[in-house]
Amino acid sequence: MHRAHQHAQTRTRERRRRLAHEAARLMAEGGMRDYHQAKLKAADRLGIFDDASLPRNREIEDALREYQRLFLGEAQASELRTRREAALRALEFFAQFRPRLVGPVLDGTAGAHAPVMLQLHTDDADAVPRFLADAGIPHEARSRHLRLDRNRDGDFPVWLFSAEDLAFDLTVLPLDILRQAPLSGIDERPMQRASATQLRRRLAEEEIAEYELQG
Repeated sequence: MHRAHQHAQTRTRERRRRLAHEAARLMAEGGMRDYHQAKLKAADRLGIFDDASLPRNREIEDALREYQRLFLGEAQASELRTRREAALRALEFFAQFRPRLVGPVLDGTAGAHAPVMLQLHTDDADAVPRFLADAGIPHEARSRHLRLDRNRDGDFPVWLFSAEDLAFDLTVLPLDILRQAPLSGIDERPMQRASATQLRRRLAEEEIAEYELQG
């Protein structure tokens, strides 16, 4: 009986691992950004439908990092650097909205299709589209559902635009959200965020590390 239970657990772990790696491949190659969608598509492709075998989002993120390291290497590192440099310029451009970089460009999992995702903070929801219009930047409206903490959630305006051949994604949040980052859809913990100062420091550290590696 104990051996049968162990065997079932081992089989479930192996299925979770296979699903995590297939979901990661779909995200890396197909530009999918939604972990849940990638998870369900991977399950459909592999014919695995029991809920116990579905990997957690964090397992998929770890598999995505491994996939990028093994198969994309320098190409992914170059794309990431390009997006982080563009993100720094965007953070400076939107400085009046107390912007923060979030998402794949910050956490290092950004691929060829990943947008530069910023969170802007203002209590005047119309201020951001006015700012974009005044700057002559064509933009599209969307909305995004976010959990602000364990007790609060809501739909918030999102503005999409393109610049420097890259996609930018701006979520507009109230000013008081600066004190506490919204919860991540990956692990329900406060999102990792970076200000312009923090991103500038990271880019400098990476440049130094790369120089030391080469020399």
